[in-house]
Amino acid sequence: MPNGSSADSILTVGPERLPGLLWRRLEPDRWPLKPAQLPDGAVLVGGAVRDGLLNRLPPCPDLDLVIPGAVLSTVQRLAKDHGGVCVVLDEQRDMARLVLKGWTIDFARFDGDDLTEDLFRRDFKLNAIALTLSDPQQLIDPTGGIQDLQNGLICAIRESNLRDDPLRLLRALRLMAELEMRIDADTLAMLQANSPLLTHSAPERIQAELLRLVAAPAADEAIALLQALALLNPWRPRDLEHSHSTLGRPLIANSSMTLEEQTLALPLARLTGLLSDPGLKSLRFSRRQIQRCSRLRYWQERIGAGDSITLDETERLRLHQDLEADLPALVLCWPKQRRNEWMQRWRDPKDPLFHPCSPLDGDTLQKALSLQPGPKLGALIQHLTTAHAYGRVSTREQALDEARRWLHRPPSTSESNRRCD
Repeated sequence: MPNGSSADSILTVGPERLPGLLWRRLEPDRWPLKPAQLPDGAVLVGGAVRDGLLNRLPPCPDLDLVIPGAVLSTVQRLAKDHGGVCVVLDEQRDMARLVLKGWTIDFARFDGDDLTEDLFRRDFKLNAIALTLSDPQQLIDPTGGIQDLQNGLICAIRESNLRDDPLRLLRALRLMAELEMRIDADTLAMLQANSPLLTHSAPERIQAELLRLVAAPAADEAIALLQALALLNPWRPRDLEHSHSTLGRPLIANSSMTLEEQTLALPLARLTGLLSDPGLKSLRFSRRQIQRCSRLRYWQERIGAGDSITLDETERLRLHQDLEADLPALVLCWPKQRRNEWMQRWRDPKDPLFHPCSPLDGDTLQKALSLQPGPKLGALIQHLTTAHAYGRVSTREQALDEARRWLHRPPSTSESNRRCD
């Protein structure tokens, strides 16, 4: 977590004091490499400078450096000398990462003839502020990024910079969500005009931006703007207007959930509303993440807002098996009384319906009843899980008796037909 808040920024002090205060806040003595061990002419740029000015630095901030010389050979040497790992980020553009003592330091060559040209080629003014590492430190801000930080604005440097890397279109919304700032009108017009270009970005990069966006403090405001700009239309559900998704609804107000529960529920609910299952797959989300969104989407559509739920035993059990870990995301926008009832039961890890499990595992059943692994054993475990969930069995002895009864029951019509086949 950041060690402060934007309310504790140092942006109100005079410009002559700002570099020194930022330097102390960055705590260079804690860096895995001391400034004197870095290449001559190295300059700190990007997020660490911005977040230091806003007092949003995490314990081990990612450090982005630009240097005037060859990058790859420099990082390889630093990794060898200090016991780190060199990761090539972009061989053609000469970008590499040093992983050392739990920190990451990204190195890039100046993009252009000098530092000023490099800064003018970046995405947004608040990301185009540099801090020299030699004593005395100096802040270099040719685009006016510090003024934007003071005003709470996200302003593009040039429209051509956004077109050069269309992921920056989405990054503007992610920064809005994380920094709780607004995007200026001219930049909004640029995002609108160039929104179709986002499809040219690598899926993995879009995914990374979205995962940060949906977990950010001002995610709902950013998502509303994201919808208006149609940035994600190629990956969104087609029938969103008929969906029971939580997207676009006030998710946090009156939720009666703990911060931990909201942290679990909100990103998943937002992501499910933002992207269709094919969209998630197209953007290379993990199989687990796609499954979580797909199951949540199914139950949102199946039971709507939760004010009138009519599920039989089998469906109700399946709901809790599907969403055992993710139930808070389902009930976010339910009526308060129903939401609180379900959350109270979900918080009890021993509730047999909200946390369904068989009272006897497969190994026990095989040994006690001389069963072999296979579909029959799986069906028995599911039957015992159902009986346990609805209070028909609770002890080991009751579960074994119910298992024996189930095994010796007359075969159903469907089972008899399968045997004949």
